[in-house]
Amino acid sequence: MALNLDQIRATAQRVAASHGLDVVEIEYQGGSKHRVLRVFIEKDAVQRSKVADAARAGHAEPGLPSGVEADQLAGITHEDCQQFSQDFGTVLDVEELVPGAEYTLEVSSPGLDRKLYGEPDYRRFAGSQVKFQTFEPVAGNRHWHGRLTEVKERSIVLDLSAMKQKGKSRKKDAANDTVEIEFSNIEKANLVPEF
Repeated sequence: MALNLDQIRATAQRVAASHGLDVVEIEYQGGSKHRVLRVFIEKDAVQRSKVADAARAGHAEPGLPSGVEADQLAGITHEDCQQFSQDFGTVLDVEELVPGAEYTLEVSSPGLDRKLYGEPDYRRFAGSQVKFQTFEPVAGNRHWHGRLTEVKERSIVLDLSAMKQKGKSRKKDAANDTVEIEFSNIEKANLVPEF
């Protein structure tokens, strides 16, 4: 029996939804006896996005839906990971979704500097500081750090004006304060934590 990551992802999302969680990403690595299935989860991603949007819009205390407390929108806790891991691990074993008996299931938060996985994440985290690495240079550079200001049909726009460019003197030129990067040219992208 071959490993079917799509089926595992669907099952993980079903179990996560029963806990008020979302699956961010699933990774499978290793071979033979050293196999690891990693599941990155986060709490109520859609609602957290709405709360963040309201906060960015200047609402001092964004309204929460009835029955939802502010601490439920906080990050993943150890207990969240433990409960999800127990339930998901049981389903994996009962449905035999991971062939063979020996594998390790790791469940964790994607972290503050989480990876961004395509257009839905870019839209969700618009307004956040991000780091991008491109396959091909854009304006002579493959590494970008800026604020994600716009998500277009096939590209993103970064505002570079607020970021300090290390070792470079910058001229105040509005044309150079933004860069547009095509989705197909993005090798990897991560959030940059802001405190």
